Amino acid sequence: MRLTMSKEFTKISGGTLYDPANGIDGEVRDLWISAGKIVAPPSDPQIRPTCTIDASGLVVMPGGIDMHCHIAGPKVNAARKLRPDDRRNAEPVRRTARTRSGTMGSVPSTFATGYKYAALGYTTAFDAAVPPLLAAHAHAEFADTPCLDKGCYLLMGNNHYVMKSIRDKEPAKLRAFIGWLLSRGKGYAPKLVNPGGVEAWKGRNGSRNTGLDDTVPHFDVTPRQIISEVAQAAADLRLPHPVHIHCNQLGMPGNWQTTLETMRALEDRRGHLTHIQFHSYGGGDADEGTFSSKVAGLADYVNTHPQLTVDVGQVLFGETTSMTGDGPLGHFLANLYGRKWISCDVEMEAGCGISPIEYKNKSLIHALQWAIGLEWYLMVEDPWQVMMSTDHPNGGSFLAYPQIIRLLMDRTYRSDMLKSCHPNVVKRSSLADLDREYTLNEIAIITRAGPAKILGLIDKGHLGLGAAADITIYTPNENQETMFELPRMVIKAGEIVVEQGEIRSTPQGNILHVDADYDREVEPDIQAWFEDNYSVNFANYGVE
Repeated sequence: MRLTMSKEFTKISGGTLYDPANGIDGEVRDLWISAGKIVAPPSDPQIRPTCTIDASGLVVMPGGIDMHCHIAGPKVNAARKLRPDDRRNAEPVRRTARTRSGTMGSVPSTFATGYKYAALGYTTAFDAAVPPLLAAHAHAEFADTPCLDKGCYLLMGNNHYVMKSIRDKEPAKLRAFIGWLLSRGKGYAPKLVNPGGVEAWKGRNGSRNTGLDDTVPHFDVTPRQIISEVAQAAADLRLPHPVHIHCNQLGMPGNWQTTLETMRALEDRRGHLTHIQFHSYGGGDADEGTFSSKVAGLADYVNTHPQLTVDVGQVLFGETTSMTGDGPLGHFLANLYGRKWISCDVEMEAGCGISPIEYKNKSLIHALQWAIGLEWYLMVEDPWQVMMSTDHPNGGSFLAYPQIIRLLMDRTYRSDMLKSCHPNVVKRSSLADLDREYTLNEIAIITRAGPAKILGLIDKGHLGLGAAADITIYTPNENQETMFELPRMVIKAGEIVVEQGEIRSTPQGNILHVDADYDREVEPDIQAWFEDNYSVNFANYGVE
């Protein structure tokens, strides 16, 4: 006799669903879950769910996706070492029967990071800047970050082999190298940080103002060429996420023109420009007296080029830590504020800069940065093109996402916040004139459905059949910050991980990476170059 095991089902009953990917905007529906996926209701009326969750009167959304943050790897760990004061003054994460202990501050420890993301309703996060040489470190920390699916982008914008291939006009080698690097380092997408500019800074006595058409010393290539060629290689490799770009001249007055030229350099290719707020400044060269917003012109360009997407890098007021693969920026900030800092040169590949920073609402520059970020959300017409981020922790902690949501949904609150800022902000930005308010459906796009689409995650960011059962249930509240900072329940792959702020389970989550289809015949050339230049053995490179 053959025995058949019946499936176990969980039913979420009567929730108000916001699922933009499937055109569902505030409709009361049931959801059925089995084996970690969203499934159709059983055809047999005799089958009853093993567990029923009553979501009547509650808001149901897919699990949140943070597509740009810094949560793992050598840079993040160095920031933790640099800021013992930051951790000391923060409330610790206590060990419980289900959870490990941890520390908070602007750069939480690994376990605390997983718990706090989950407690906000997030189920997926991508670290945005990992040197391939040190990718194993990031993956080791991912193993200690529970409750989330994780992935990382690998730094390539100052990689010597990348620039050599572009200089020598060998696009096939460039394409194969990028595919090999992503596969070897278990990365998800190519990341360009100040392309060519980090390498140029190392050879120009500290100059950090590399423009798109300046030549990188020793390589005879320009940042514009790096952007164009890597974007084309990513397209040819058919990667799920396009090239992810941290533009040149971050933070500099007048950098909006470089940002616009970066967009143009992509031509008709897909591209994602990250923490766009930091790249949208008007003013004279290094002249803070003329510092102003230039979002309007840049947003107009994005609005007419649907192949482009951005995340914001919203600044929040308070103390945080700047950490970046842009070594020249780290040096600049350390000199600007006179605080302790760390700089690191990753051989053949990248750089790194880390320094504490405090954003103050009475500082004209900081208040403008805050306003410019909000302008981006409010001026990009299609919410599928602009994603929520703080560039955690650079603009502020991911824990501030509920506050950003309130700023977007409540123009009165936004206006009150603006009144508390430096008075000249209203003269140098358009924020006071923007009365747009986001809907819950649009919030679901910029925090869930949009990132999933941009990342090519076909089973995330929606509540359709076959989707991963990553689900967040919220209690409606007139104060949207209150609503989003404490979900009623968070479900990861069909398992309840958080209920009313309490961690119920701590699943490990998956590692999201690509196994690129590249020309393996180029590998001997890569190996020969590698063994001539690196200080580590070729066989020891990458992540097993």
